[in-house]
Amino acid sequence: MHLSPLLMIWVPLETKHIVLIFALYFGRIFFITASYHRYFAHRSYKMGPRMELTMAILGMTSMQKGVLWWAANHRLHHKHSDFPDDVHSPKQHGFWWAHMGWILSKRHLDTEWDAIRDFARSPALRWLNVYHWVPGLALGTLCGVAFGAPGVVAMLMSTVLVFHGTFTINSLAHVIGRARYATADTSRNSLALALLTLGEGWHNNHHAYQSSCNQGFFWWEIDITYYLLRALEKLGLVRDLRMPPEHVLTRKLIGSGDLPSKPGISQRPNTG
Repeated sequence: MHLSPLLMIWVPLETKHIVLIFALYFGRIFFITASYHRYFAHRSYKMGPRMELTMAILGMTSMQKGVLWWAANHRLHHKHSDFPDDVHSPKQHGFWWAHMGWILSKRHLDTEWDAIRDFARSPALRWLNVYHWVPGLALGTLCGVAFGAPGVVAMLMSTVLVFHGTFTINSLAHVIGRARYATADTSRNSLALALLTLGEGWHNNHHAYQSSCNQGFFWWEIDITYYLLRALEKLGLVRDLRMPPEHVLTRKLIGSGDLPSKPGISQRPNTG
């Protein structure tokens, strides 16, 4: 897939295909962050079984393996964050391993069922976890039907971008940025990563209170995934979005961090 840009030598892309690349990027980043991460890994909100299955399928169009495999590994990351058993710690294993070496390793081929027992009871999710390539193949087919060969190339290129957009949180969010809250790891907040991943860059916030549906805790911390989930809540598709309790966030503060110093700007966390 990383060689897919070379296909443009034989399959030139028009403006509409470039638009398709970015639409597929941000669309699938949303379903990774909202579905794989904030729902299946952290259960930060609720939804019905049909919506749950829909979100799982749409998340799998990213081609980042099965939803249960992904969520289980992420839970293990939080359990052992930046310690030797962390599956993708740049502190322990270096940038390359944290970015994508771990996902290519035979060491992590199997799903850690003990870490995902709650969702593993679903036969549909277990089936999808095995046949995780089906939604991605279906998306590629749809792009081919709608746009021809350029659509398939655009889908492949977008998939590579989604890979690396997601992986930057593993490799960079524990390296660049600033920490506001005291955690047992090296998680950091980064506006650049938050914009790239629709809100996941507020990683120190996330590690400070993992079950919160919003990762931008203050009004100026852009968290597009959370805004879209609020819209879905208004439509009745999701419910019970969890927010960080203010007393927990206040207790974990380690200093002024990246809070604004200008008078008149509220430093109150966005706790709903």
